[in-house]
Amino acid sequence: MAVSKAARPERRWLWGLLPLLLLAALVVMLLRFGPLGVFQAAVPPVEALTIGRVRLEPGRFVIHVTNGGPGPVTIAQVLVDDAYWQFEMSPGPTVPRLGTTTITLEYPWVEGEAHRLKLLSSLGTPFEHIVDVATASPRVDARYLGTFALLGIYVGVLPVFLGLLWLPFVRRLEARWTGFFLSLTAGLLVFLGVDALDEALEVAGALPAAFQGVGLILTGVLLAALSLVWVSRRFAQGDDTTRHVGLALLIAVGIGLHNLGEGLAIGAAYSLGKVALGTFLVLGFTIHNTTEGLAIVTPIARERTALATLVLLGVVAGAPTILGAWIGGLSYSPVLATLFLAVGAGAIFQVVYALVRLMTAEAQTPTFGYQVAGFAAGLLVMYLTGLFVAA
Repeated sequence: MAVSKAARPERRWLWGLLPLLLLAALVVMLLRFGPLGVFQAAVPPVEALTIGRVRLEPGRFVIHVTNGGPGPVTIAQVLVDDAYWQFEMSPGPTVPRLGTTTITLEYPWVEGEAHRLKLLSSLGTPFEHIVDVATASPRVDARYLGTFALLGIYVGVLPVFLGLLWLPFVRRLEARWTGFFLSLTAGLLVFLGVDALDEALEVAGALPAAFQGVGLILTGVLLAALSLVWVSRRFAQGDDTTRHVGLALLIAVGIGLHNLGEGLAIGAAYSLGKVALGTFLVLGFTIHNTTEGLAIVTPIARERTALATLVLLGVVAGAPTILGAWIGGLSYSPVLATLFLAVGAGAIFQVVYALVRLMTAEAQTPTFGYQVAGFAAGLLVMYLTGLFVAA
């Protein structure tokens, strides 16, 4: 009997692996003996290359290419302004599926002018990209990294800490007005969440189809939301102060993930030479993000909060902007940008859910009218401050 009981778990694993083994065998048979070979021989392969980024160095183009098609693509020719040019490729001329390659070619580009790049595959398929305004890409050094760190501080850290200064004001409000500002916080966060989701969809639209941008967004949103559900349950086991501080920390985390996406946008704008756009983004986000500090302090308005806790909340919410600016400025990746923006959206939506639960659980007076007005005010405030952000 002991041998029989010990064998049962092994049998369960065998039955679990059996469908996978049969599936693997079926795939091998389809590839080697099935009808796929007939179609591959009769129909030319679909080629899909994406030019993700072009660096401009003195007298040189550095082109980063991604293959999002079903099979490998060989790049045969490169044209600049309708003229063929010699080029070098690393690691090689053939780009595997979901692989990347870097094309380097010497070209006397002209500052401020537009240039058209065209790649021709070995099958003659063209892939075009236009450099709207030619300008030298910045060199990565200590000054470059320090500049992006300062941008992140100006855009993310300082505005959030300015918003935290609303704590004494919110602390002196009556209970009904506390409900108003809690709802205003929910409105602010809903706006941020929808904005992050919209940006994620926009970036995902530029991804090669093979990367499944919508699926990447869904994964990021759900993983972030479920992770914060697990974290929020740990705070829910404490007293009122623990729950309120925990909610403020969750809000700071959600805002921090959103600000990571903002930093990506700013870093990418500057690294691609769009200095005017980057400047407007800095000014707009600075004004826009000041309201985020208010969202963080509202849940702890009735609690005695140590200065170190407030500093921690401000750093959690604002510092990711610096990291995002570095990532966007050094090696902007649409895949990472899509994932980070989706994670920020999912985190914010989960925080809104936790905030609404707190409001409904602790409502002691009929403040429904104040809550509705606060939610509408939060949306309006974010919309008006968002007008300062360049599109």
